[in-house]
Amino acid sequence: MSNRVPERSMEMDEEGSTKMKMKTKVLELPKKIKKILKNLWKVGKDDPRRVKHALKVGVSLTLVSLLYLMEPLFKGIGNSAIWAVMTVVVVLEFSVGATLCKGLNRGLGTLIAGSLAFFIEFVVDDSGKVFRAIFIGASVFIVGALITYLRFIPYIKKNYDYGMLIFLLTFNLITVSSYRVDTVIKIAHERFYTIAMGVGICLLMSLLVFPIWSGEDLHKSTAAKLQGLSSSIEACVNEYFEEEEKENETSDLSEDTIYNGYKTVLDSKSTDEALAMYASWEPRHTRHCHRYPWKHYVKVGSVLRQFGYTVVALHGCLKTEIQTPRPLRGLFKDPCVRLAGEICKVLSELAASIRNRRHCSPEILSDSLQVALQDLNIAIKSQPKLFLGSDQNGTFSQGNSGRHTTNVSKHINKDTNDAPNSHQTGTRLDPNTGTPRGERMSRFGPNVSFSRLRADTLERRSAAATSERKILRQQLSMIVVMTSLEFSEALPFAAFASILVEMVARLDNVIEEVEELGTIACFKEYDNSVDKKDVEVRVEKPSDLVVGIE
Repeated sequence: MSNRVPERSMEMDEEGSTKMKMKTKVLELPKKIKKILKNLWKVGKDDPRRVKHALKVGVSLTLVSLLYLMEPLFKGIGNSAIWAVMTVVVVLEFSVGATLCKGLNRGLGTLIAGSLAFFIEFVVDDSGKVFRAIFIGASVFIVGALITYLRFIPYIKKNYDYGMLIFLLTFNLITVSSYRVDTVIKIAHERFYTIAMGVGICLLMSLLVFPIWSGEDLHKSTAAKLQGLSSSIEACVNEYFEEEEKENETSDLSEDTIYNGYKTVLDSKSTDEALAMYASWEPRHTRHCHRYPWKHYVKVGSVLRQFGYTVVALHGCLKTEIQTPRPLRGLFKDPCVRLAGEICKVLSELAASIRNRRHCSPEILSDSLQVALQDLNIAIKSQPKLFLGSDQNGTFSQGNSGRHTTNVSKHINKDTNDAPNSHQTGTRLDPNTGTPRGERMSRFGPNVSFSRLRADTLERRSAAATSERKILRQQLSMIVVMTSLEFSEALPFAAFASILVEMVARLDNVIEEVEELGTIACFKEYDNSVDKKDVEVRVEKPSDLVVGIE
């Protein structure tokens, strides 16, 4: 009885805890549902075209399902109508270019594979069963090996890989099935018709109902990346020259602005290549009838990534362990702020030129940029001791570093004096043999040689000396760090300033690629009276940056 009572109490406790967990889950269910609905709303709010695409897919599946639901259509097509449904699910993509790419690949792959299978069937139609089997097996081997090898070619892999896969699948299905099934040719005809119906519905929905063009996405994303880099540089410079540290919430918001600005640029390689490929499949839907240079947008994206690495380095200057004191940064605030403002101004002008499909302003590199560079150079030269770290006699400046050196030297002397005593705290060593006096008689025995004891003593002394050298080495490294502390405080700003100058150097490459894009794409010429107003309206100057001061 005594054992049953604790068991019952344990069972009751487990039941109670289980009920509490279930109750907690039931109470948390509305919160989880609310969170899921909030995420669903956010996905549609970020890009409303996703909602339109979902509705287009639903309408397309409904239309193609009529082949099964309506009796007259089902009698004319039969069970092959399911291939139309599968085609819509597989082919209908988000953009027009992606749908055209997959739809035409699927249609052409099916058509060519069916035609080749019919030709093989025609060749072996009057032959014997053995010869037919050998011929079909050889055809399957040759076609399968050849198509698989062709898929490794980069151009085919990039543009026609899906069509090659459909060709291989359809060819094997028809060719191998025709050996046992006599009606396989009829089935192949029906499947081809239903696949054509599915592809046709997909193309009509993509081209005519709220079309989404990959080329437009690539064009807008390129302009957005330029503007994002400008925002990141502006936020970096503002945060670096803040007089006081920001609160956590404000700091997190600034971090998001900086990070999101260059993250989109650095992660855009695969997206740009995919959009450029899909855009090459799209028909000419603008007033420009010439072939649009979508591949050159990929080159512009590559140059922007190279420029984005400098923004990452600039952001890294805000996170270094050794920071230049804020009063010291203030000495160089004005030229750095003006230089960053000119860089942001150029990037904003490039973004506006791509967005409006016009050439850049002839004065995109103004004299203010050169003046800001010269002012920064003069400001740095005016403080030689901060960056050279020595006076006229070639010795380190003795400010705070002298006090640090004295304190560290005292600390070293204390450690080195205490190091030998640390071995004597427990026992005293014999002055002749170096062995503890209390253990002298216990160590000397009839079977113990004096040379063995001498070797043990030397090992202990060498170990003690090694530990002392390690302590001295660590303390000496501290002396070097403390001695050059005043010099090292200026190094983070030197890195910050050098990155700004590197941005100006890489800015030329960005301008050249954008101008070449405008020439190839036949952008309209720059109109000072119209485009200047457009830039003033839509391109914001950095809030805390002084731009154009000479």
